[in-house]
Amino acid sequence: MRNDPILELLDVHAAYGRIEVLHGVDLTVPRGSVMALLGPNGAGKSTLLKVVSGQLRATSGHVHLGGTHVNDASPDALARAGLCTIPEGRSVFPNLTVTENLRLAAYGGVPAAHVYDVAFSRFPRLGERSNQLAGSLSGGEQQMLAMARALATNPALLLVDELSMGLAPLIVKELYEVVAALAEEGVSVLVVEQFADAALAVADRAAVLVHGKVVATGGPDEIAADLTHLYLGGAP
Repeated sequence: MRNDPILELLDVHAAYGRIEVLHGVDLTVPRGSVMALLGPNGAGKSTLLKVVSGQLRATSGHVHLGGTHVNDASPDALARAGLCTIPEGRSVFPNLTVTENLRLAAYGGVPAAHVYDVAFSRFPRLGERSNQLAGSLSGGEQQMLAMARALATNPALLLVDELSMGLAPLIVKELYEVVAALAEEGVSVLVVEQFADAALAVADRAAVLVHGKVVATGGPDEIAADLTHLYLGGAP
């Protein structure tokens, strides 16, 4: 892990119309690290990911990706710069097969053979189900497919929204082991979670967002030790 940041948010505010959701967020993700962004439901975590990925423009403050100011960058431009998002809900195409879902990643210029190689070596279960409709996969397998499709783009920064939602603990553990392996290979990961245990188990750093403000940042052990207090009393 390098100490220089791949992502920096400096005093970022964001709103939906007149309703401000982020109230001056400061957050740094070092290169090659796993940063867990934790917080209760409604804290503003998904809004923060929308700002970082260019889906929602910050009303003030600064977003830097790889040292470049990207407040006005489009999602397409950010994707070309190496940012990739795995959204909440997995976002696979249920009426396409596993292979057809993966082939979509090749439309960005990545050879299809590379896409399949990455997916099936990282997730052998997808290879066993390559001709199966994605909608007939289990929730965990659909999450594997969504992750495999993202990894085929060789991202520099991967944003993951609620990886564990609706999945069995053993599947969640398996997916987070992949997240940890990615960081070892140099991919930076910002993972947003409401349920903290699995994310903290592989995180290098963690931050807690409550009512649109970062109320704590630190190592996973120190954040875990004080998480209940932070969720319930970390912000006015």
